[in-house]
Amino acid sequence: MSNRLLVAALFLVPAMAQYPPHWWTPVPEEGKPDWEILPQAAKPGEVILSKRNELGILSNFAATPFTLRGDHYASVEGFWQMMLYPEGPLDPRAKAEIVWKHTRAEVAEMSGFQAKDAGTLGEENMRKLGINWVTFQGRRMTYRSAAKGEHYRFIVEAMRAKLAQNPKVREILLSTGNLILLPDHIQETGAPPEWQYFKIWMELRSELVR
Repeated sequence: MSNRLLVAALFLVPAMAQYPPHWWTPVPEEGKPDWEILPQAAKPGEVILSKRNELGILSNFAATPFTLRGDHYASVEGFWQMMLYPEGPLDPRAKAEIVWKHTRAEVAEMSGFQAKDAGTLGEENMRKLGINWVTFQGRRMTYRSAAKGEHYRFIVEAMRAKLAQNPKVREILLSTGNLILLPDHIQETGAPPEWQYFKIWMELRSELVR
């Protein structure tokens, strides 16, 4: 082994020892959901933000309530999916022939798969209406953009609010040190930048450290 590799190996062991071993504890593949990426998929220096342990608090699904611009949300997922829903009777999405199973306010107070399922229904209605935009406080924006547009900026703002108003989120994010954060679910090809919440968390972590 070269001197350079030896030095790297000596530093790697204590560096990894600072993290809880259960973050990488293998989980049986049998019976897992099709969408899930298990903890053991991480390579050295990486960690999966698995909902099977405390790192799941960094998921958009996590019930981590926050207030943003005067309104309350139960989770980032609830905030995200809420934007798909009509803001009022004059909203073009509030057409009589379209059925909305939830109100915008109801979705804002959802978390986890309940919020995700509400979003799936919202996207179905968007397809029926032939629209590709969502709204926040009356502002219309493109829902899926390859660039970091307004929707991206609002999602980051929501994540910042979650971080600032939930001390446990800050604690766990900082506890990941300099590990590369990875999602616990399969990412769709060409997903917009706001879908990559794990990258946003690494940027916010860098800001906290600075």
